Amino acid sequence: MDKSRKLGEEKVSKLLMKFSIPAVVGMLVNAVYNLVDRIFIGNAVGSLGIAGTTIGFPVMMVIMAFGMLIGIGATSLISIRLGEQKKEEAELIAGNAMVLLIAISVLISTVGLLFITPILTAFGASKAVLPYARDYMGIILWGTVFQSIGFGMNNFIRAEGNPRTAMFTMLLGAILNTVLDPIFLFVFKWGMSGAAYATILSQAVSAAWVLYYYTGGGSQLKLRLKNLKLQMQTVGQIMALGAPPFAMQIAAGVLGVIMNRSLFTYGGDLAVSAMGVVMSVMMVLMMPVIGISQGVQPIIGYNYGAQKFDRVKDALKQGIMAATIIVCIGFLITMLIPEQLVAMFNRQDRELIKFGAHALRVFFIFLPIIGFQIISANYFQAVGKPKHAAFLSLSRQVLVLIPALLILPRFFGLDGVLMAGPLADLASSIITGIWLFRELKHLDTRHQESAA
Repeated sequence: MDKSRKLGEEKVSKLLMKFSIPAVVGMLVNAVYNLVDRIFIGNAVGSLGIAGTTIGFPVMMVIMAFGMLIGIGATSLISIRLGEQKKEEAELIAGNAMVLLIAISVLISTVGLLFITPILTAFGASKAVLPYARDYMGIILWGTVFQSIGFGMNNFIRAEGNPRTAMFTMLLGAILNTVLDPIFLFVFKWGMSGAAYATILSQAVSAAWVLYYYTGGGSQLKLRLKNLKLQMQTVGQIMALGAPPFAMQIAAGVLGVIMNRSLFTYGGDLAVSAMGVVMSVMMVLMMPVIGISQGVQPIIGYNYGAQKFDRVKDALKQGIMAATIIVCIGFLITMLIPEQLVAMFNRQDRELIKFGAHALRVFFIFLPIIGFQIISANYFQAVGKPKHAAFLSLSRQVLVLIPALLILPRFFGLDGVLMAGPLADLASSIITGIWLFRELKHLDTRHQESAA
């Protein structure tokens, strides 16, 4: 049986396991890039090194945002076209997407390297932290094209029904990064630059593997020369469907800047370092949920395109249940052993451990409901409704969290910065629940009409 056809015929629970487990592993591995860097930097360089990566993180989120704009946008479109049995159109989308990924990456690297100091200063770097952030990001920006190809095109592999290969791509880079980090930091003593070199070399290997997959004959979709010429209609469709995750990541980048500046204003460099630890833990907890959302996306997209709406609802329900189990486990861990989690990043800095543990407990109060919000918002992305998905994806960062970060600290100081997170989690989940309820009623109506 054709791999893509299985999406419409195999048992949904089996498909969810088949697609989500590799995606979860892959996304966890992706989180390792950030986590490992900060753990090794914290122990080799110190708290200011962690602050340097925290200040530079919004820049990395912008890079990933453009990878999502093209990569996830094209993936959604490819899944739907495969469900409609339109393989040639799917290959056109893949070819155009690769060209866009490379062109945008070169532009980001050029602009970032030309204006790195003013960018990092505007993003909240103090005089003490700026040298650390500049040493790290000055190298990371050279590897933008590797990150974009490795992340963006890896989604295509999953869309064509090959999630294990997609997982291997991310696993390959993360393992290499974990091996190179201690060598460059503790053996060669290259400091912040060493961590950055480890990251971009690992991303380069992942990108090379993805390109080999599409040129070595193992892929269902082929990269054909004729499809590398950009077609404006295809580009527009890719960007329209990629707009929600892109907007979410850009908003997250803006959010990171606002949060870093608020943290420095009310708590200094220590607070920035501690929130860097919190965000690293958050990434590890959220990446499995995002992995489930990526795993369920082609299942929902294919069956929606094939008008098998009962399977669409089944996949959505099971995705929400799996994501909720994961965030509940994460909630228990962060509430029970926060000090131990923070100590992994720097065992000597007692102030960092004390404030970091407090920040974890406050920031993750409503973590158990986040799985529902992410999977439900991604549903609209999977069925080709980018405006709905954009609104729900942005509801947390833009509609609630950014205003909360600007208002609450004026009344509650540093705790106000931390309280903004759970407030946004609660509000965005309520909004998403209302929208999803309305959408599922509409889906029931379409199912009844197609049955008749």
